[in-house]
Formats: sequence, structure tokens, C-alpha cells
Amino acid sequence: MTDAEQHSATADAIRAAGLRVTDSRRAVLDALRRHSHASVDAIHADVLPGIPSTSPQSVYNALADFTDAGLVRRIEPAGHPMLFELRVGDNHHHLICSGCGRIEDVDCVVGEAPCLQPSDARGFTVTAADVTFWGVCAECASLPA
Repeated sequence: MTDAEQHSATADAIRAAGLRVTDSRRAVLDALRRHSHASVDAIHADVLPGIPSTSPQSVYNALADFTDAGLVRRIEPAGHPMLFELRVGDNHHHLICSGCGRIEDVDCVVGEAPCLQPSDARGFTVTAADVTFWGVCAECASLPA
């Protein structure tokens, strides 16, 4: 995809989510396309060279708008800053390396939402499950102790 096509696709996605297209929002969404499972700080660092006046707060605001509009998903793994990803609309989970912090998507355990049923739903109608698998990635496991 050319830069012009990417620029247009990003603007179209923002409009389709019911949001006004701004340079800052476009830059934030493009940064998230380059960096899956990214923190506000990582996205801000990516956006800053192209739009030096962008503040961390404006990045957070754009991400909050995108999350509210269903364009972006926020995940909050224990011990990590809140992270954002573009994979929305399914009930996938995450693998997180406790060594380096690498995060990978994992498809639903059973295959359809909700993919995990509690032993006792206690009157709740379960619509989604948020599971985080913690472990050590192959690279970290191969490092000397």
C-alpha cells in the first residue's frame, strides 16, 4: 500500500468510527498500525517526529476516542502500562513474556465468544472472557540463567 493509500485508509477508518479526522488522530492510528500492543508513551514517541507539538495527553485522548468508538482495544495486563491494539471485534487473548514483556495475540481457547465458561456464572450472562497467559518466550528461555 502506498503512503497516499495508507493516508486515505486511515482517514476512512476514523470517519467510519464516527470521528473527525485530524492530523493527530491519523498519526496515532498509523503509529498503532506499526506497533501492536503499544503504550501511550510508545505511540507518543512514534508520533512526535512527524508532529512535534503532540502531547502525551493528546495521544491518550485520541486512543480513548478510538476505544470508545470500537476502533481500538485497550488491554491492561498486570504490572504493565495500559496498552492498545487494533485487533477488535473478537474475543482473543494474550501471551505475555515475564522476561522481556513481549505480547502475542492468542485466538480464543474454544473458538467462539465467550470462549471460557465460568463454573458458576452467578446470574451473569457472560459475553466475553479476558484471559492473559503469562510465561517465558523462546528467546528469554534460551538465555543463560
